[in-house]
Amino acid sequence: MPDKPIIGITIGDAAGVGPEVTVKALPGELALGRSRPIVFGDARIVQEAADRWASGWKARSLSNPADADPTEGMIDVLDLEDCDPAKVKLGKVDAYTGEAAFQAVVQATEMAKAGKIDAIVTAPLNKEAMHLAGHKFDGHTGLLGHLCGTKNYFMLLGSERLRAIHVSTHVSVGEAVKRVKRDRVLATIRAAGEHLKQLGIAEPRIGVCGLNPHAGENRLFGAEDEDEIRPACEDAAAEGINAVGPLPADSGFRQAYEGKWDVMVVMYHDQGHVPMKLIAFDEGVNVTVGLPIIRTSVDHGTAFDIAGQGIANPVNMSSAIDYAYRLATGTPAG
Repeated sequence: MPDKPIIGITIGDAAGVGPEVTVKALPGELALGRSRPIVFGDARIVQEAADRWASGWKARSLSNPADADPTEGMIDVLDLEDCDPAKVKLGKVDAYTGEAAFQAVVQATEMAKAGKIDAIVTAPLNKEAMHLAGHKFDGHTGLLGHLCGTKNYFMLLGSERLRAIHVSTHVSVGEAVKRVKRDRVLATIRAAGEHLKQLGIAEPRIGVCGLNPHAGENRLFGAEDEDEIRPACEDAAAEGINAVGPLPADSGFRQAYEGKWDVMVVMYHDQGHVPMKLIAFDEGVNVTVGLPIIRTSVDHGTAFDIAGQGIANPVNMSSAIDYAYRLATGTPAG
């Protein structure tokens, strides 16, 4: 277990709520005395946000994450000096802030790969702004996969009471059905098990959702459940993984909520997102599983419509920092 792991927090798009939720969340994390958080971004942006929403706190510029030193009233910043607050257009899509948000992720990822920080927490960036800056990624997940040279990675939504890991995410429903294949389902099950072990759960219990209503009901409502998902669960069981399925998604999530499963493997975006947003809308955390580094994120966007108003809720950022800490130290929830 690292002694006070260094957690890098990328500031996100400065035209959105990233700076606000970051400076609001950090005093609480620093008060716990358990980690060494350091913000990746422009120190001027952090200071401006602190002046508005974290009274009395100061941004301290560093060039080396190893120098991070948790101190009351100080927010350590790996200062990239690339985002002048005077040039930020609050609530607007702009290549200038898109580039700065992109660079923060690049720098944090490189330092995580080099072992200089123990985890990354990402504040939201704007895909359109990043594209305008010339970086054609589908968001953080695709960017991180590219930077890490990883092709097989998975989105997991996590909270204290419920977790869901996705076989597919941002594709059409038609494409999602095509991706329900034995090998991909098995790979997702394996990734779920490894993730839970990293969290300190020695014997993970994995529920695997079916694709069709009632998990196909013996092919009455489709063949994918029997032809692809059940064999993947059997393959996992042969490897010693406690994975059971296909389960009807509605009852499976109820069982997970009641504590029977540590994670649910879901077949497509909304199958996992709907129950997670219902149960853990504020504290739910987005985790990229399968990377060689730890990455968690807030599960909301840049919220340009409320940027600069001081009403952004930092609970999600606090949860993302907490989840990163637990992954870095192998500390289960509770």
